[in-house]
Amino acid sequence: MISFDPIRSRLSEVKALAPPFPTPEELEGFRRAQDLAFRCVIDIGREIREGWTEQRTAALMDTYLRDHGVRTFFHTSFAWFGAQTRFDSVPKGIWGYWGFLNSRRTFEAGQVVLLDTAPILDGYMADAAFTFSFVPNPELQKLRALLLKFREEIPKLFARPDKKTGDIWHEIDERLQSEGYDNCHQRYPFEAVAHRLHHSRYRRLPGINGPFSLYSFWSLVSRGFFPEVLGPWHSGNKIGPWAIEPHLGAKGFGAKFEELLVVDAHQARWLTDDVPHLSLPSGFY
Repeated sequence: MISFDPIRSRLSEVKALAPPFPTPEELEGFRRAQDLAFRCVIDIGREIREGWTEQRTAALMDTYLRDHGVRTFFHTSFAWFGAQTRFDSVPKGIWGYWGFLNSRRTFEAGQVVLLDTAPILDGYMADAAFTFSFVPNPELQKLRALLLKFREEIPKLFARPDKKTGDIWHEIDERLQSEGYDNCHQRYPFEAVAHRLHHSRYRRLPGINGPFSLYSFWSLVSRGFFPEVLGPWHSGNKIGPWAIEPHLGAKGFGAKFEELLVVDAHQARWLTDDVPHLSLPSGFY
């Protein structure tokens, strides 16, 4: 079987046509967008009832965001319930794209829920995800504990000059497998565990083209695409705002977080610690 990873690796090293590093004012714009995304997943998450479909839940998330000033999206909202949160039925790589879309699966009591949304607010992109249950779930608690360890370690890995971006992907993969879990983000298109976010200045583009908007395609493709998507083959520049989304699979369900990591030439830090997976809101487990 032909591997395209060496080609992708070389392409990821091409100097991306990225804008200058975000100013403090721009970082504040990203923070506002991310805060809104997390408020959405929490507020709509609390409303989920037995019998709700993934489609209904995601549509309500999009309505919530539009009611709060969002006009377009990096991608519209996703809602996944139960076994779908680990994507077993989704083919690996780009061929599995349609398998991620919201379906008529219904929520059942006790299931794990994963909500993921990526609004663009005033031109600032966010991509945020939260995994939860409405009842105590010891296995989910174990996954969350490991994800929080990753959250502590990922900025240190990005800050190390000897670590290439692809090394970070492999380190996460080896660690979660050593803990007995599956790597779910390898099923994503291009096996991405992260992608860069940007401040969009092309607000007159038509808003939505399927789940991913023209804004999202333009932000990635106009900068060479492969430098912007962190897969196991990536060896390019680390600098910029990254949406990080490690995704672990346990028996019967999966869990992930997604939030923005800011990487400059000297350090890497999370945009904010005000995120629900760090301090669970009441009513969520």
